[in-house]
Amino acid sequence: MKRNKATVLTFAEKCKNILASNWQGSLNTIKADAKGSKGNIHTSKIKYIVRRGQPYLWVPENDLHNVNTIIDERGSFAVTSPYPGPLGILLKSLKKLPARIALSGDVLPLKEDKAKSLAEKLQEVMLSEKKAIKEFTYTVSGVLSSSASSSTSRSDNLQDLLGDNERYTIYRFKTRSCTFVDGLGGTFDVDVEDLETSRADPLAPFSAKIVDGINQSEARRTALMLFCFVYKDANAKDAYITSIDRKGFDVLAKVSSPVLKDGIDGYQWKEFRFMFKEEANDVEMFCSQLVEMEEEVINKVSTSSGLK
Repeated sequence: MKRNKATVLTFAEKCKNILASNWQGSLNTIKADAKGSKGNIHTSKIKYIVRRGQPYLWVPENDLHNVNTIIDERGSFAVTSPYPGPLGILLKSLKKLPARIALSGDVLPLKEDKAKSLAEKLQEVMLSEKKAIKEFTYTVSGVLSSSASSSTSRSDNLQDLLGDNERYTIYRFKTRSCTFVDGLGGTFDVDVEDLETSRADPLAPFSAKIVDGINQSEARRTALMLFCFVYKDANAKDAYITSIDRKGFDVLAKVSSPVLKDGIDGYQWKEFRFMFKEEANDVEMFCSQLVEMEEEVINKVSTSSGLK
């Protein structure tokens, strides 16, 4: 099989995947009073879904955003690539941030009929995702089984938006600019038209669950270390998967450092990119190719060590 010509996604595709894989972001609006807009910013975490390329935000009825946007509709919305479970703990210990996007634009309230229609769409999306999870094959279930489902399931995290416990105002976030920020803090401007026309990977809504399922499994993390050894000639002491997409996945591995400290070998965390032989157009294909790679490296290591 021929490998993909491009090893990574475009920045617009990366942004779309982050939007599709998460369900919560930080909304910023300008604080306002009777005299008009003021310089201070109000920030809070807001849940959302994406429809036709645009984020739709569910803002709780008692949140100050509802007052601020009446006076000044300008706002910004930041969303990170999900980093559940042990990955989040590791990134915090390394003082490293996950890839994220920053959008600026207008926060526009939906009319009642549009809001009702969108709430119905939300319910359809949630039911569709829950149905897909139930129908996953043994291979997919094997990868996902270690994941803490309540914290990584997008449909579970959006469930309270349909309840009667809290009332929400639904807004459309009309994006005027988009910036992709990588894990090292590098910023890249993304054309809004490219963002709107790019499609998210079909596996993006399940990426948090897949990443967590792999990282919570000791056997699968051992396989990530073997990937580093077999494919990258790097001796890894530990490894975590940090992001996935249809072309492959990224791994953060603890590898031997060439720099000696007091005559003792040290370790550093290094990122590696692993490619699939063909694009994974769905969760099933992603998990199948991952399992194939696991079997391949185990066979190679066993053969080279004379165990076979």
